[in-house]
Amino acid sequence: MGSALWRDLPLAADAVSANRDVRALIIAAKGPHFSVGLDLKEFGGGFAAGSSSSSKAASSAQSYKAVRAMQASVTSIADLAVPVIAAIHGYCIGGGVDLVSACDVRLCASDAKFSVRETKVAIVADLGSLQRLPKIINAGHLAELAYTGKDIDAQRALAIGLVGEVFKDSDAVLAGARALALEIAQNSPLAVQGTKAVLAANDGRSVDEGLEFVARWNTMYLQSNDLREAMMAFMEKRPAVFQGD
Repeated sequence: MGSALWRDLPLAADAVSANRDVRALIIAAKGPHFSVGLDLKEFGGGFAAGSSSSSKAASSAQSYKAVRAMQASVTSIADLAVPVIAAIHGYCIGGGVDLVSACDVRLCASDAKFSVRETKVAIVADLGSLQRLPKIINAGHLAELAYTGKDIDAQRALAIGLVGEVFKDSDAVLAGARALALEIAQNSPLAVQGTKAVLAANDGRSVDEGLEFVARWNTMYLQSNDLREAMMAFMEKRPAVFQGD
């Protein structure tokens, strides 16, 4: 995960957002691993160059700006209106965990290994794992992973709720992700995206505040052509075909 990824990930997210035909997104990887994390050679070289040619204050400001840009890159995936599915195989380390924690659903192959690795390289995880994982796994499991930097296998990831299902291999997990994406895509895009927005809006709100939010949401969007199509399909005993309007 080097500068090209941090630059291009928000551009890809923007392209997804601009395409009304996209109803779900799968993030997967080619090669033997999902991600072995931050490109430490690139990161270390940039850090060394900055520290030798700039004052400490200027170097710190530059580092802060770079971290915030990388954070924004991962957040561009979390902020997508459509559901995002991570299909993980092989190693998913450090920044890889930051990225999959920004996804809505995580599936993995049986060879997957996960690690919140940053303490092993003397840094604090700063791209979202420590902020997003508490909503995915419990505090004790997260503390164990983050303090030790240890690797866990697919079965442990399943047991603690980090992933929803384990598949035989990389081909099988991608096929499973595609099947799930297609299942989501058959539903009303307005309803699916509204559900994601309401789930996100629950953060920091009481139950009653969340109910108020969803009431206002449905007041705005309930009278859709998709709802009309759902009612007609029910009465005509046929599958609904939703257009997202």
